[in-house]
Amino acid sequence: MNEIPRKKKKWFKRKKVLIPLTLIIILVAGRIYLPYYVRDELNKTLADIPGYYGHIDDVGISLYRGAYQLNGLYLDKVDSKTQTPFLNFPKTDISIQWGALLDGRVVSEIEMQHPSISYTFEDHIAADGSLDEPSADMWYAVLTDIVPLQINRFETIDGEFSFTGLYAEPNIDLYLSNVNALATNLQNAEQSSLALPSTLKATATTIGNGNLDLNGKLDLIKEIPDMNLDMTIKNADITALNDLTLHYAGIDFEEGKFELASELAIADGYMKGYFKPLMTDTKIVDKWSDEDTNIFKIAWESFVGLFKFVLKNQGTDTLATNIPIEGSVENTEIGIWSSVFNIFENGWFNAFDSNVDDTIGFNDAITKKNDSAEARKEARRLRREERRIERVTNRAQRRNSNDNPDDNIDLEYEIEQIKSDT
Repeated sequence: MNEIPRKKKKWFKRKKVLIPLTLIIILVAGRIYLPYYVRDELNKTLADIPGYYGHIDDVGISLYRGAYQLNGLYLDKVDSKTQTPFLNFPKTDISIQWGALLDGRVVSEIEMQHPSISYTFEDHIAADGSLDEPSADMWYAVLTDIVPLQINRFETIDGEFSFTGLYAEPNIDLYLSNVNALATNLQNAEQSSLALPSTLKATATTIGNGNLDLNGKLDLIKEIPDMNLDMTIKNADITALNDLTLHYAGIDFEEGKFELASELAIADGYMKGYFKPLMTDTKIVDKWSDEDTNIFKIAWESFVGLFKFVLKNQGTDTLATNIPIEGSVENTEIGIWSSVFNIFENGWFNAFDSNVDDTIGFNDAITKKNDSAEARKEARRLRREERRIERVTNRAQRRNSNDNPDDNIDLEYEIEQIKSDT
């Protein structure tokens, strides 16, 4: 009688220990396996990108932060002509943005350390000269697989970007290093009522050891994002641009500084802004003593040197202009004559500097969009359409008031026809 209860009690104790222990073992095993599962699934995603191959070395999971880390992510073209990966992201941290979660928005934030993008022009061009890239929908699908939540905050620390053109002789090699960028509130998780709720700040070291500074406001929740950006490049050694200037202008520099200031605004697909390049204390390489130099090249460089001497501002030793750009993003026009006139303005009347002029704002793009030729054309079309609809409506009212139903006009059909015609 006394032994039976004792056995039941012993089994009950054993059960109390066994069930929690089993659950703990399952959770631990799942936690250990989870990073490998996520890594393998993401590697399958990278392998499915047409024309590319990629790999992720390791995935770390931080459950307490709601985060995971991608270590050693790279992506390259299958037929790449260089040994440098197109994308090389040593460490990427992706996590839930807890501040936005408290406001009722489930969004993510990304921090990338030492990311590198190396774009070789020839690797991305097909034999017929077209861009050989997966569609934007494909890239979006890949990004969604890697980052399931919408990105609200994005930061890069000490990144690099390079562009190489093997078609030129010498080859063109442009790059940015020490890229530090921070973009916030990209999905308007903070529920800002501003027209441009997102912010962007970036600094970098340019080719020629110049200093790039970029500041802007954005609205990315649109098919064509709205933006208002200011950018400057200061104190770049102009000799670093010799590969570029030799290929496109046939000149190279012995010394000097290159600087650039720009403002750009885009509203509903309409762009307005300018680029203001400046060359200071420049000296063109003297090739007169080089017997192997082509005589036409010598003549061209001499002409450019004379042009620079006549049009540079003697007080600041600066050759500069202001290049206005305006129009829809699909059909932007450059103000050629304004650019030429601005060369003379800098050289003879009013010296330019390397700071932004604070002459372009977001409202300028909105106003110009409404005043543009496309907008005026659309307004004329709408007025013609309204007049035709008014005429057919009046005619329908007169005929439909008659006793003969055969003369009646189907007003809805007529209006649809007018709209399709215009």
